[in-house]
Amino acid sequence: MSPGSYEPEAVGRRVRRTFGFVDLSGFTTLTAREGDEEAVRVLTVFRNAVRSVAGYNGVRVAKWLGDGAMLVSTETRPMVEAILEIEQRIDADGSGLPLRAGITAGDVILFEGDDYVGSSVNLAARLCDSAEPCQVLAPVDVVEALGRTPDEVDRLVLRGMTEPIEVVDLQRELAPPSRTGDGSSPVRDRPSGPAD
Repeated sequence: MSPGSYEPEAVGRRVRRTFGFVDLSGFTTLTAREGDEEAVRVLTVFRNAVRSVAGYNGVRVAKWLGDGAMLVSTETRPMVEAILEIEQRIDADGSGLPLRAGITAGDVILFEGDDYVGSSVNLAARLCDSAEPCQVLAPVDVVEALGRTPDEVDRLVLRGMTEPIEVVDLQRELAPPSRTGDGSSPVRDRPSGPAD
């Protein structure tokens, strides 16, 4: 190995993790309209909810991203439960802003002991960016890891991805089932679009 070059194994090791990205929808608009003090109040509600709910579920806050956060877990179910509960908590605590989120699971490189590199991380971030307010988007395999068959699947074309991704809105999916009359699982195409 030449000086300055690194093999992945030299700086990290491959691990399987579940990633969640959460973001407050409309934070920039709220800050412009209501001012910095209100923005700080909303961020405080959000961060308190994330810390307490994530910790209780065994999910770690990997990093804060302004009005969002990157979460990591060794298992899928605790991540899904944590993100759905965080949304309920910030709503109950008077945040005034809805959450949007993306969740994925997969093999990545644990880099320098405290960061993660891999397509699962990138996909979770892109899903969060594409989610609408109150949506929690995840690939179909996340739902299947929960022991469920998805009722309704969307195909999204995400920035930086070459193929459409089949995704499920976990908020909609984990609500009481509302199947079509014939029991089929509809699959719809929809473009992804950034939300504030």
